[in-house]
Amino acid sequence: MMYEGLIINVRRDVAELQNGAHASREVVEHPGGVAVIPVTADNKILMVRQYRYPMEEELLEIPAGKLDKGEDPFECAVRELAEETGCTAGKYVFLGEIYPSPGFCREILYIYLALDLTYGEMNLDENELLSVEAHRIDELVEMIIQNKLPDAKTIIGVMKAKKYLERN
Repeated sequence: MMYEGLIINVRRDVAELQNGAHASREVVEHPGGVAVIPVTADNKILMVRQYRYPMEEELLEIPAGKLDKGEDPFECAVRELAEETGCTAGKYVFLGEIYPSPGFCREILYIYLALDLTYGEMNLDENELLSVEAHRIDELVEMIIQNKLPDAKTIIGVMKAKKYLERN
């Protein structure tokens, strides 16, 4: 192990390639996480705005969070929705898994649509500073097209939610 951190570990492997050759590969081990697309009764998506230190900017994103060791992704989605928006959902729809950066990272994100929302109190983690905003889906799609929403999980989540809602 090259590095063991609070959230990630980094290791260097020697990988055997499809042609039989060997190459050095660095792999970031990440516990994975969830992303939730909460849809309000008037068909808006609740988004969170927060500063992302690695990118040195404030981003508008769908609510998301890291899986705890051994945690079920659905339970994590329920927890993160409540923590970041104060909401609970009467219905969850699993929209699939994504690999955010498969070239070097083992992170898997599980995406859920949250419907029939009930509003309550936010319960943010210590030092988690964010605000909640509601946006029309078409407005978010336009922001994606204009490159104003660069976060990959948000782009994928919004587009999957839009397609699901159109079909159902």
